[in-house]
Amino acid sequence: MTPADKGRLEIYLDGEKIFDRFDEDTEEYPGYSTVNQLKMVIAERVFDVEDEMAAARG
Repeated sequence: MTPADKGRLEIYLDGEKIFDRFDEDTEEYPGYSTVNQLKMVIAERVFDVEDEMAAARG
């Protein structure tokens, strides 16, 4: 997460924007359900990287 101006909240993972407060209809900060969805996206990406690293090791 990188702070920006005017209340902007953008979350990037490996260069891909996974959340932008101003892309949402309500322009509100994320609630619990959105935060949980973001956590799941991040966790899945971490598991994918771990799997790739294990496969590369043989």
